[in-house]
Amino acid sequence: MKTRTWALAAAVWTLTAPNAMAQAPTRILSLDQCADQYVLALAPDADLYLSPRADDPDSWMRAAAIGRPRVRPTLEAALAVRPEVVVRTWGGDPRLLWALESRGVRILQIGDAKEMADVQRNTQAAADALGRPDAGRRLVHRMERTLSLSAPSGEERGSALYMTAGGFTAGTGTLIDAILRAAGYANTAGIVGFGPISVERIAVAPPRRFVLGFFDQLRADWRGVGRHPVVRRASAGRVVADLPGAAITCPAWFAADAARMIATGTAR
Repeated sequence: MKTRTWALAAAVWTLTAPNAMAQAPTRILSLDQCADQYVLALAPDADLYLSPRADDPDSWMRAAAIGRPRVRPTLEAALAVRPEVVVRTWGGDPRLLWALESRGVRILQIGDAKEMADVQRNTQAAADALGRPDAGRRLVHRMERTLSLSAPSGEERGSALYMTAGGFTAGTGTLIDAILRAAGYANTAGIVGFGPISVERIAVAPPRRFVLGFFDQLRADWRGVGRHPVVRRASAGRVVADLPGAAITCPAWFAADAARMIATGTAR
């Protein structure tokens, strides 16, 4: 399927109605957990149908999802909802999207983000597309305020390594890197994108500081590198923040909250 591209910096797909930005849809279907965050924050007054993961422990808006109907990302379930707009980040396969689009349903694609500015553009673009521009501006302003409180007043706070329970880190070109920089820390991952980190590297050259991620999730890898005794000893007394999965699961406005947690050391 070749999906028509709507030219927005946020990489929003196919808003086919010419006055889509002027009309606020009343029936919205979200196809995945990250899309859930956006629709719950931007259009809480709409008739929302969320993904099955809307209230998982790693969902930032899980409290707001309580009581909302859940829909599996299948064509039969989607058609039963009769949505005006379908919102997604990664959920739904191409056949589902084509089938919905061919029936006149507008598809809103939330773009990925590698920088805080990307998140801000995505947020406002999604808000405009959903007919809630003011809600988007409020979230963007909240991000700006939170980031201003996170930035160091003088020099950088030093260097830090991000690490998950499964033993992965994040280098340049990732939102995690942007979060670390927003909190005033230099990223010592030494890679581009995401990749594994070995116990041997931690043992030979332990980082001065650690920022942990997803260690709070029950489904996290309990036998992963991040929980290895060598890593536990190396990180003892050096953990700047232990970020909850909910703050870093999706490329959304609460990335600023993650930066604030690191800057203040409030997530430990």
